[in-house]
Amino acid sequence: MATIPRWDLTPIYPALSSEQFKTDLKEVVLLANKLEKDLLSPSCNIVEAVYAYERILDYLENLSAYSSCLLTTETGNPDFLKAVNQVEEEALVVQRLEVSFLNFLKKHEMEVHFLTKEGEPLFSYRYVLSELLEEQEHLMEPELENLASDLARSGSDAFSRLQEAISSSATSEEGSESKTVVQLRNEAFHEDRDVRKAAFERELSVWKTHEVAFAASLNGVKGTTLTLDKARGYESPLDRALKQSRIEPKVLTALITTLEKNLPMFRGYLKAKAKALALESCAFYDLFAPVGTGGKNYTFPEARSFIIRQFSLFSEDMGIFAEKAFSNNWIDAEPRKGKVGGAYDTSFPLAQQSRILSNFDGSFNALSTLAHELGHAYHDSVVLSQSNLLRSYPMTLAETASIFSEYVVFQGAISACSSDERLTLIEHFLQDTTQVCVDILSRFYFESAVFEKRAEGELVADELSALMVEAQKRSYGDALSVYHPYMWAVKGHYYSSDLSFYNYPYAFGQLFALGLYAQKEKDGPIFAAKYRSLLEKTGSASAQEVALILDCDITSEKFWQEGMDIIASYAQEFAHASEY
Repeated sequence: MATIPRWDLTPIYPALSSEQFKTDLKEVVLLANKLEKDLLSPSCNIVEAVYAYERILDYLENLSAYSSCLLTTETGNPDFLKAVNQVEEEALVVQRLEVSFLNFLKKHEMEVHFLTKEGEPLFSYRYVLSELLEEQEHLMEPELENLASDLARSGSDAFSRLQEAISSSATSEEGSESKTVVQLRNEAFHEDRDVRKAAFERELSVWKTHEVAFAASLNGVKGTTLTLDKARGYESPLDRALKQSRIEPKVLTALITTLEKNLPMFRGYLKAKAKALALESCAFYDLFAPVGTGGKNYTFPEARSFIIRQFSLFSEDMGIFAEKAFSNNWIDAEPRKGKVGGAYDTSFPLAQQSRILSNFDGSFNALSTLAHELGHAYHDSVVLSQSNLLRSYPMTLAETASIFSEYVVFQGAISACSSDERLTLIEHFLQDTTQVCVDILSRFYFESAVFEKRAEGELVADELSALMVEAQKRSYGDALSVYHPYMWAVKGHYYSSDLSFYNYPYAFGQLFALGLYAQKEKDGPIFAAKYRSLLEKTGSASAQEVALILDCDITSEKFWQEGMDIIASYAQEFAHASEY
C-alpha cells in the first residue's frame, strides 16, 4: 500500500514551542480580561462587544483544536498533554467571560432586541442572541459557574481524557503478539469469523482489565452532569441536549418513533446477513463482517482520486475543496500506536482551515469514513468565513454534510460495479445505516438508563454492562446472539459533561441527509447550490428553520420515513440476493 499521509499542522502554528502559539495563549487571556472589564462600563457598545467576544472564541478554538490534534496523534506525549492543560487553563478565563457576557446581554435585553431587528447591525444574529439570552436563564451565580469551570479540569474533563488515553493505548498480549484495542476492533472487518471472534474476546478482556477506571470515569462525568444540569434549572440532561441540538421535543419524538417502527426492517437485514454468511444468527462481532467477494481494497492515492471525482460530479465546489484538503496535507490517515482510534474533523478559524484524523486501512469502509470527515471539513469551509456565533451549528446539523458526502461516494461506487461488488457495497451501506440507526438507538436507551440509575447512586462496571446489553437487546432484538457489554467503555461520547446524548444526532444526520438526497433527485443541477445555502445557515437558525430551506418538515414522521425508505430499498435487495 502506498504511503499513508500524516497531517501538516505548521500552517496553524510552526510548533508547540513557537512564539506564535505562546503569544496567542497570552492574547486570549488579555482580550478576555479586557472585554470582561469593558462589559461593566455603562458606555460599553453592544455591537462591538459581540464582535470582540467572537474574536476571543476564535482564538480559543484555534488553540484548543491545535493542542488536541497533537495529543490525539500521540496520547502518551507529556508535552502535548501539558499543552492541552495550558489551553484548558486559559479557557477558564473565557468561560468566566462567557458568564459575564450572557449577563451583559440580559442586562441590555431590550437594546439587544432592537439591534437584532431588520436593518439593524445585529439583524443576522437575531436567532443566536435570543438563544444566548435563554441560556442565561440557566446560569448559576457567577462565582458558582466559575467554580464549576475550574473543577471540570480536574474532574469531568480529566475523566474524559482518561477514557481517551486508555482506549487508544490499552493492549492485549498473546504470546509474543501485542495488539492495541484499536487494532483488535479493526479485526471486526476480517473475513474469517474465527479471527473476528478471537479479536472480540481479546477486546472484551482488555475492557474488563480497565473496567474499574472506565466505570469511575463514567460515574464521575454523569454525576457531574446531573448535579450541574439540575443547578442550572434544566429538567434533565436530555432537556439541555435538545436545546443544544436546536430541536423541540416533538422532533426527537418523531425521529425516535421512526427508528423504532423500522427496527423489524433492520433485524430482517441482519438475519439475511447471517444467512449470507452461513450462520444461524449474527453475533456482535459479525456486524462488520464482509459479505460476498466483491470487496475492493484501495491504496490511499486511489481513495483520494475516487473521493475527489465523486465530490466533483455532485458539486464542482466540493471537488475543488477535497483536492485542496488532500494536496495541502490536511489529513492524518496513518494508523499507529498512541494515536486515537476512529476519525474526526476539526477546524481552525484563525487559519480558515480544517484537519482530518482517520485510520485508513484500505477498505471501502475506510474510504467512506474519509469521505465522511471531508464532508465535515467541507461544511467548515462553507461557514468559516462567517463570524463565530453565526457559524456554530448544533449537533443535529453537524452530521448533515458528513453523511451526505458518504452517500455521494456510495452512489458513485455502486453506479459502476459488478453484481458481486454491488452486493458488497449494499451490505456496507446497510452496515453503516444499522450502526447509525439501530446501534445509536441502543446508545440512546443506554444513556437514558444510566442517567436514571446514576441519580440514585454510583454504578459498578457489571451494572453498566448489564444496562448496555439490555439496551442492545431492545434495539437489535433476536437478530443478534452475542452482544457487546463494554460499548459504554468504547464510545468516548459518553464521557462529556457538557455534551450529553451525542447519539441521536447521528440518526438525525443519517435520515436528514438521505432525505436531502431524495430532494436532489427532484431538483437536479440546481440542488448543489441550494445544498450549500442550507449549510451556510446551519449556525444561525434552529434545525427546523434550516430544514425548511429545502421544504423539509422534521416534526413529521413522514419526512423521516422518506429517508428510511431509501435504506429499506437496499435491505430488500440484499435480502433477495442473499437467497441465492
